[in-house]
Amino acid sequence: MSLTLEQALARVPLFQSNPNLQPQPITGGITNRNYRVEVNGESFVLRLSGKNTELLGIHRPTEREANSAAAALGFAPEVIYFIEPEGYLVTRFVEGEPIAVETMQMEDWLAQVAGALQQFHTRAPVLETSFDIFEVIAALTQVARENHCVFPPNFAELMGKADVVRRALAYELYTPRPCHNDLLNANFLNVNGKLIILDWEYAGMGDVYFDLANFSHHHALADTQIRFFLAAYFGATTEKHFARLKLMEPLSDLREALWGTVQSGISTLDEDFAGYAHQWYTRAAEAFQDERFDGWLSTVSGSDGF
Repeated sequence: MSLTLEQALARVPLFQSNPNLQPQPITGGITNRNYRVEVNGESFVLRLSGKNTELLGIHRPTEREANSAAAALGFAPEVIYFIEPEGYLVTRFVEGEPIAVETMQMEDWLAQVAGALQQFHTRAPVLETSFDIFEVIAALTQVARENHCVFPPNFAELMGKADVVRRALAYELYTPRPCHNDLLNANFLNVNGKLIILDWEYAGMGDVYFDLANFSHHHALADTQIRFFLAAYFGATTEKHFARLKLMEPLSDLREALWGTVQSGISTLDEDFAGYAHQWYTRAAEAFQDERFDGWLSTVSGSDGF
């Protein structure tokens, strides 16, 4: 059951003693409705979850747990309250500046991102939900079919390429770690030179290479920047590190495209989700066509059989 803004405000103890609140909408999101709420000189963010977001793979209790863990590690807003069972989150408002993609490509910011992700991957608690990218792609595909969404003409080819990557990566099993899984540029803030990471709603136990590739591809990192980023994360980098990240990039694109496809069928928001999906299907196709693709498959699998 959804709550109105007024009902949600009434459920938060911090807000109950302040009847004259005037929450202000925060623009930019295309999944939820977010409001800035001022109370006694302090600012907070109230997130009202979008309708049917569980179909996108979002688990709100896990979002709260991941956000709280990242806040304890020093790079996410503090969680103030969680409205159950609706899953609406209240966090402290962080006064910061967006970080342009070109700025994020600089070595000092790449090092900060690598350090924050490495801390979260190794120090956050085990999360309740999993995020296996191949299971996510399959689940989103099923939801899209059930909602009669439209796929591009080359969808079967894209899924075939994804399966080739799945078989190659399976030669070396990974240990699931707590991951963010949605490292869009809009989810980062610069607070006086310190990195803050927002929006932990897709967090789950996953492959750290998906997080690394998701960040890399969303920030258009060149190969030299990727190698620096990997070295900052691992302490040193190898060709297998690089190949695993590059093979994850089109999977990140496919997930993003399928997210848009599903949203085109279930969302009530006035957004061009079909156009968004088309953009990411195109990027996935381009990534799969990289002339180095077969070499990366061989590097991660030790096989020439793909």
